[in-house]
Amino acid sequence: MPKPRDDVDDLREFEFREPEDVLEAEYLYTVYEIARLLQGVDPDAELDVETEDVLLDWAIPWMLDHSGAFVFAEPDADDEPGYYGLR
Repeated sequence: MPKPRDDVDDLREFEFREPEDVLEAEYLYTVYEIARLLQGVDPDAELDVETEDVLLDWAIPWMLDHSGAFVFAEPDADDEPGYYGLR
């Protein structure tokens, strides 16, 4: 259900950072690591599944919006995620 604006005390601008501001050029990252970095969370942090899902909900559209900035490397195994880095 929608929430009335008057019920919210803190409204902020909706901004996404540029990939170069989030990732280091000399590394490749999984989408899970990128999701954590976007939120300022350590990429090696242990997170519950629900939190991980919320972070991915933000990361995947961000990556699609900035797809021209990324390169992709195949995963090491079929049951592992691929890796992404700056172009």
